Amino acid sequence: MTETKDENKESQILEAAKNVFQRKGMDGARMQEIADEAGINKALLHYYYRSKQMLFEAVFIKAFSLLAPQLNKVLNDDSSIEEKIRNFTENYLSFIIKHPYLPSFILNELNRNPDFLLKMKANKGFPNLDKFKKQVNLEVEQGILKPIKAEQLFINIVALNIFPFLASPLIKAFANVDDAAYQQLLVDRKTEVAIFIIDSIKIKS
Repeated sequence: MTETKDENKESQILEAAKNVFQRKGMDGARMQEIADEAGINKALLHYYYRSKQMLFEAVFIKAFSLLAPQLNKVLNDDSSIEEKIRNFTENYLSFIIKHPYLPSFILNELNRNPDFLLKMKANKGFPNLDKFKKQVNLEVEQGILKPIKAEQLFINIVALNIFPFLASPLIKAFANVDDAAYQQLLVDRKTEVAIFIIDSIKIKS
């Protein structure tokens, strides 16, 4: 009986591959291990994805497609810079708390294979800073914000939100907190990060 591709089976494979790639990285992962994780045989895995590279790209694109809309929202909606920062920290942290593997997975593999990002840039929905730059420049000219480059502001926003997920073991050790207390720290950052950034860039009236 011939197997036909279906979305449920493919989702099962991608979830298993995500788990293995997260543990082993692209180079350390093996197709047999992914098949075992998915509860299928290796031949069926190859039926869906002919190579490990194709499977990895599918996992990576799916992971990035979850994160990209969060970045696009802060860059391209019509709210003020202050509102963007508040909305981004709230939405992004809520999202990443549910998908904590995403930041390290994406950054590790971008460092391993930076050329892959060039292919990603061609995809619709890839984050673009053009509108954000214009808006920051305008609010600086209007005396709403202190002089700051939009690129620096964007780096500050992303870094302050991503770092706690990339360095959680280190921060837990320094702060001497357990997992439950650390999760509460992450929840608190939904407002703390926004307040910190806004206070640093907004001109007091």
